[in-house]
Amino acid sequence: MSNRFLRWVSTWIEDNIPPGANPDLESHAARAKRLTEKLFAEAAEAGFSNFETEEERGRVAPLVLAAVSDDTDFDVDAYRLKSMLAQENEDGD
Repeated sequence: MSNRFLRWVSTWIEDNIPPGANPDLESHAARAKRLTEKLFAEAAEAGFSNFETEEERGRVAPLVLAAVSDDTDFDVDAYRLKSMLAQENEDGD
């Protein structure tokens, strides 16, 4: 896999597939397939060639499926509270 494309895919996955965000409305496989197609559409817009993206299609699909299948619960409110507390501790308040 080209390093440039791999870095872009990793960033895309982080930006578009938050942990624990599958609301059970669609299966993991269906969601992964939908998001993989979206990823490749955006790859073309980002300047990657058809040859480059098609060459990597088989390797990217498992990465997207793994991200979609992640059932880690992410509590946004707890994260914000911890961030606020950490900031207060840094400020010396």
